[in-house]
Amino acid sequence: MALKYKRILLKLSGEALAGEKKVGLDFDVIKPIASSIARCVQEGCQIGIVIGGGNFWRGRSSGSMDHTRADHIGMLATVMNCLAVADALEKEGVDVRVQTAIAMQAIAEPYIRNRAVRHLEKGRVVIFGCGTGNPFFSTDTASALRAAEIDAQIFLKATMVDGVYDKDPNKYDDAVRYEKLSFSEVLAKQLAVMDMTAASMCRDNKTPVMVFSMKDPENILRAVKGEAIGTIVSEE
Repeated sequence: MALKYKRILLKLSGEALAGEKKVGLDFDVIKPIASSIARCVQEGCQIGIVIGGGNFWRGRSSGSMDHTRADHIGMLATVMNCLAVADALEKEGVDVRVQTAIAMQAIAEPYIRNRAVRHLEKGRVVIFGCGTGNPFFSTDTASALRAAEIDAQIFLKATMVDGVYDKDPNKYDDAVRYEKLSFSEVLAKQLAVMDMTAASMCRDNKTPVMVFSMKDPENILRAVKGEAIGTIVSEE
């Protein structure tokens, strides 16, 4: 099957990189993820990646710490994940560039939109670290922003569940999965797809979102081919 999407923004959660350990990095988990991404690149897909930092740090769980400082720690956590995934991709033969929204020239390029697009056009995977570079914004919002900036055809949000449900499927046996949703429905029903800022940004920029399960890393390739493996959220 031919690729449906030629340029994507893939959002990976930090937790997905930790595997059963729940914290830190599990390279036995990261390797098959990198392998699936490598296959997408080999098929001709241009890929930008945003990675969360929840396997190392969650700002909202930082107690009495200043919110801005807690978010800055979270941004640094995302960079550790970016470097780990970059290393795994390079071992798969993929050319990778890490760009960070906060300058750290010794280990990554600064985020420059035109340079990122040029890397994509040359077949390189670009991994975006530090979220938006600003506190009070999630990596979901960073994903929505980068997807718009690089003109991604779709924002692929890899999660630990196989789509969007009307309620938590881990708590309720009668939870119903949506195949398609509009951003207006997501916002009105406050569905747990992504934060409301990210959803609004995707709606305003007409960036569709596919939410799918990362339990099988091959789902990344299936998503790029347009297979119905999760929930599509799009503008009405």
